[in-house]
Amino acid sequence: MPLARRGTDAVLLLVALVWGSSYLVAKSATDVLPVLAVLFARYAVSALACALACGALVAARRRPGWTRAELRTGGLLGVTQAAVLVLETYGVAHTSAAHAGLIISLTIVLTPLLDRTGGRPGLPPAFFGAAGLCVVAVGLLTAGAGLHAPRFGDALVLAAAVVRAGHVALVGRLTAGRPVDPLHLTTVQTAVGSVLFLPAAVVHASALAHADAATWGQLVYLALFCSVFAFLAQTWAVQRTSASRASLLLGTEPVWAVAAGIGLGGERLTLWASLGAVLMVAGTYWGQSVERAHRAVPPQPVQPRPTAGALRFRAR
Repeated sequence: MPLARRGTDAVLLLVALVWGSSYLVAKSATDVLPVLAVLFARYAVSALACALACGALVAARRRPGWTRAELRTGGLLGVTQAAVLVLETYGVAHTSAAHAGLIISLTIVLTPLLDRTGGRPGLPPAFFGAAGLCVVAVGLLTAGAGLHAPRFGDALVLAAAVVRAGHVALVGRLTAGRPVDPLHLTTVQTAVGSVLFLPAAVVHASALAHADAATWGQLVYLALFCSVFAFLAQTWAVQRTSASRASLLLGTEPVWAVAAGIGLGGERLTLWASLGAVLMVAGTYWGQSVERAHRAVPPQPVQPRPTAGALRFRAR
């Protein structure tokens, strides 16, 4: 394997590892601080880092300023992204990091159901088989020691997966074929999130001010690594490899989430949940492979139906 490809693969695996670890880090931070305070700190630190990077590049004349399209698109995506993180962070605060990382991976099979930017016909039946397998996996993950309704935290993470799928589909629709700078888009989104969670920061200012160094270290990790670095590194790497290979490597995120939850967080999976974890990983990988194969086939042009006059002409 060429050295350049190895480096690109390593970056994508690092992004998946960082995202997988974010659930345990967020859970640890929300054990100390209110969820909305954690979200404000994550957004504010991210926005500051992005603004400094943009300012330095603009000063060095390496990139132009923001366009109106970037501001409009970033503003809308900032709202939807904030909705995802609210549900996800509240959810992980009320469930295990391993469960959250596995359930959120439903986004992989939910996004193609919402994404219609390719102008292609409906997905093949095999994809819905993979989606059904993931639904069964969610049921087993939320079963605990026996079958019952999803716990509050699991239900919130499930809702986050649905909203995240809509967010990803919206990103594709708003940026397809348009010259949008990823750093500019990220900066606008983080600025919007900072403004949305600013009232919560005022309410919880005392808690933020008295947070210890370990908690602030977790907040900075969520902001700089799980938000800024992961997004920009993902964009850089995808430009240097195939989309199929990138999705395969990034799809290891739930595996890292389980590894972090069990290895570092001391969490445990019951027999039901372990079976659900296996089915979730299998279902998402199956769904990815079916969707990639479906996308690789060029859409067939729609043939116009012949008119009655044309049919009479052929009959002659």
